Amino acid sequence: MSAYLHAIGTAVPGHDVHRAFIDWAQAQVEPQSAKLFARMAARSGIRHRWSVLPAAPGGGSPVAAGGFYDGDPHPGTGARMQVYAEAAPALASTAIERLRDQASLDGITHLVVASCTGFVAPGVDQIIATQMGLSASVERLLVGFMGCYAAVAALRQAYHIVRSQPQARVLVVTVELSTLHLQPATAIEPLLAMLQFGDGAAAALVTAAPGGLRLERPFAAALADSDALIRWDITDRGFAMQLSGEVPGRIASALADKALAAIVTGGLAPGEVDGWAVHAGGRSILDAVEHALALPPEALAASRAVLADFGNMSSATLMFVLAGLLAGPPVRHGVALAFGPGLAAEGFGFTSA
Repeated sequence: MSAYLHAIGTAVPGHDVHRAFIDWAQAQVEPQSAKLFARMAARSGIRHRWSVLPAAPGGGSPVAAGGFYDGDPHPGTGARMQVYAEAAPALASTAIERLRDQASLDGITHLVVASCTGFVAPGVDQIIATQMGLSASVERLLVGFMGCYAAVAALRQAYHIVRSQPQARVLVVTVELSTLHLQPATAIEPLLAMLQFGDGAAAALVTAAPGGLRLERPFAAALADSDALIRWDITDRGFAMQLSGEVPGRIASALADKALAAIVTGGLAPGEVDGWAVHAGGRSILDAVEHALALPPEALAASRAVLADFGNMSSATLMFVLAGLLAGPPVRHGVALAFGPGLAAEGFGFTSA
């Protein structure tokens, strides 16, 4: 029994905050690091990042006078979660409606939602189900706090559901509001980490009926001695992302191992894979994958395009990349690959149906 990802709807808010963040961070960074920060920001490969936070009076950004982050201290976790409780379901609903434009969502039997940037109860899955008018018998699962590879976990769950229940129609939703967690900082590493993240949501339909992308061979691999490299610390002032500059090098060295590379590619030579959906966690991470697997520059074009237009949207990012591949030429041998806390690499294979 096979599982197929038929279509993906995506959504981002309407407020582009990338340039405003760079201007704000440039004023925060330690003077000896200012030139390095400016150079790294220019080389980030990111042009836009979007936020659910409203413009400040006069049209300014969330860090401008009167904006969400104006004042010292910044808003507490409670205030940030109030925004999440309203904005996360709303953004997810927009993605779902864009999915509905591509595929019928009648008869949904299962709802799998992934999100690591907020908490609310009743859960965001329950809110979405109510907004959609789904049957009370729909089985729900909320995948929380797994980070950037949570899309893999959500789609993997849909894969297993469909293979065990051929009549299942699984709606998979990822929604992340990373811009709710801006932290005061002067050191370059946390500022560069925050430079990556934006808000976004995606929704996908997975069933046993052929169409779209056929999902294959899920895999997972925790990288030894790397658990401290990516962390979310829950604080009284939001979730503090700890993203070490060692991550790209650790990923590159892991993928250079032939045994792990074979797991990722399903035993194929990397050059035989004609559809790469790599989580756009940052330019240096995409460079690390490209160099470790000796891929041609065009191999990660879909991932680099998502990074440029949206930044790193945590779990939603991989779905945006897959949406781009769905709209492109047929794929004979595809690999979806994402990284996140652990440090772990998770993914699956796919082919065009």
